[in-house]
Amino acid sequence: MIRTASLTFLLAATALPAFPAPAQIAPAAASYRDRLPQDEVIYFLLPDRFENGDPANDRGGLSGDRLRTGYDPTAKGFYHGGDLKGLVKRLDYIQALGATAIWVGPIFKNKPVQGPPGNESAGYHGYWIIDFTTVDPHLGTDADFKALVDAAHARGMKVYMDIIVNHTADVIKYRECVPDQHCAYHSRADYPYQRRGGVNGAPINPGFAGDGVQTRENFAKLTDPNYAYTPYIPKGEEHAKTPAWLNDVTLYHNRGDSDFYGEDSQLGDFSGLDDLMTENPKVVSGMIDIFGGWIDRFGVDGFRIDTAQHVNPEFWQAFVPAMRARAAAKGIPNFHIFGEVATDQLDPARLAEHTRVDGLPAVLDFAFARAVVDTVGAGAGTSELFRLFFADPIYEGGAAGAMQLPTFLGNHDAGRFAMFVRQGMPKASDDEVLKRVELGYAMLLTLRGVPTIYYGDEQGFVGTGGDQLAREDMFGSKVAVYNTDRLLGTTKTTATPSFGMDHPLFKEIAALARVRTSHPALTRGRQVVRTFGEKPGLFAISRFDPTSGREILLAFNTSTSPITQNVLVETRSAAFTTLAGQCAATASAPGSVSVTLPALGYAVCEARP
Repeated sequence: MIRTASLTFLLAATALPAFPAPAQIAPAAASYRDRLPQDEVIYFLLPDRFENGDPANDRGGLSGDRLRTGYDPTAKGFYHGGDLKGLVKRLDYIQALGATAIWVGPIFKNKPVQGPPGNESAGYHGYWIIDFTTVDPHLGTDADFKALVDAAHARGMKVYMDIIVNHTADVIKYRECVPDQHCAYHSRADYPYQRRGGVNGAPINPGFAGDGVQTRENFAKLTDPNYAYTPYIPKGEEHAKTPAWLNDVTLYHNRGDSDFYGEDSQLGDFSGLDDLMTENPKVVSGMIDIFGGWIDRFGVDGFRIDTAQHVNPEFWQAFVPAMRARAAAKGIPNFHIFGEVATDQLDPARLAEHTRVDGLPAVLDFAFARAVVDTVGAGAGTSELFRLFFADPIYEGGAAGAMQLPTFLGNHDAGRFAMFVRQGMPKASDDEVLKRVELGYAMLLTLRGVPTIYYGDEQGFVGTGGDQLAREDMFGSKVAVYNTDRLLGTTKTTATPSFGMDHPLFKEIAALARVRTSHPALTRGRQVVRTFGEKPGLFAISRFDPTSGREILLAFNTSTSPITQNVLVETRSAAFTTLAGQCAATASAPGSVSVTLPALGYAVCEARP
């Protein structure tokens, strides 16, 4: 017989369950390979900025000043010394936070330094690759990466690689342009592949049927790369890239810099980086060989794909099945592939297109980040969150497909969530900003998707911008702009190591991560929006255990005033147990509970059987 009940939810910061110290964490289960992508909590980091385990590799085996070695720990745009050995050293820390998977920023060998004179920076971030087959010496060796993957797997943790197929480092130059300066994009209409230097130029590449005919036979006829510009490789760099086929200029678009609008979004150089002609079957097979090899050699568990939206759909339609097949052959049944489709808009359709058309299994959920930043960090109504989840059926696989989208609040490109909150609430005290950041992470770790934590957020890192300004050091930093930043929840600065486990955000995230991973309703369960509004206030969602059907009610107050409000629940959900926050039962009507939350509070409560 169903009993009637109601709930009064009261959030108390101290009510979160304690998280275990690293030594108390249970040994990894042998079945970690069987976990689905949505079962994970991902921790994303840049190895150079995380921990320095071997100072001997700080300069990557190079000699000279920072313009040759790329190493300058005092400059935000150069290598600081973090490496793969340091990451292995800190696996206890990452696991204590509750992460079950590590997304490691690109580890491939990079061009150490590039950029115009006076504005040079280094490839510390990993996105300027010259050798796709080996680890950058600044970060360690291939053996160090194998040791990392093996150590993570021994703990039941997965490792995701950050990969790039859209471009390489900037090696190719154009005769018509000043090196390292902006070079205007030349379109296919004005500069056809079959004319030298424009529509009125001399015929070249006879018989080439255009890049829409993506066969080896057709692209074998594209032998002259001088249709838009006159590309060349500077002396001494003719063999700079590995594998060797990457040194062939005919395998690049060579049309100038992208403005990220229209066709140049896929065919233009990304900030001067050499844009690969991913329409060419030779490039497709070459990239399949490269990244399939990393699966074969190291047994990694997934790929995050950089700049995925700047690659033609046909490439992904070939690449994704090939990677899944290589992983399955290696005994990795749930290989997670998710692409970066960067946008600052709440636009699920733009994201979903790349799952429907490109065949990407998942994309990073930029729309989720936008909705939480707006509602929690800028005072928008909670209806934005409703609109976000209302669109879930448009992804490939419908709402079930949306569960595999990695969700996040901030990142290494746009900036940290705490920074967005400070910007969106300029009059808020640090205490209020901290509460808002806690509320945002409560949403991240309980709502649908695959929660992705950006390293340092758990230590109160804020930052003052995106890109280099959001890539602080976890080990003691020597960068002045990092060390003068006012962190949240602590009086410390980034000048000292930031691996303590007593920070309020660390404890909050750790407790919520364990609530999530121990309750299938929060990893695999469908969700139903219960309450939302056009102003700040209550946002409530129910999630359901996929086996038992048991309900977990999630309640978030985005306003600065306490609220009490009735919320619809299943009639069989008569009494609840506290998972986070505080739940107290009181009498009510069937299917209705009274929710009371303090300002910027939240609660997570599970229906009793």
